[in-house]
Amino acid sequence: MKMNEEQVETRTQSRRITQIGNSLGLTLSSEMLNYLKVSKGDDVQVEMRKDELVIKKIKAVEYPVGISEDFFDVLNETVEMYDATLKELKDR
Repeated sequence: MKMNEEQVETRTQSRRITQIGNSLGLTLSSEMLNYLKVSKGDDVQVEMRKDELVIKKIKAVEYPVGISEDFFDVLNETVEMYDATLKELKDR
């Protein structure tokens, strides 16, 4: 059964925006980190919705056998390098 937004448990804490190096940042309590099941070094997705920020854990992707973790990085670099050529081939 899929839950709608009213059925999802809501937890609220007040946090203060703080200076982190040359940037502004937000710290999360241990309770929040444990609730999201995230720890230092994990990637999260931050979504802006009107006057809200929604933070979600990014689920790790399992690559098929024979595909290395840097496959998509190398693929993106290659596509960027040959972008003009690939576009010309498409238009032939």
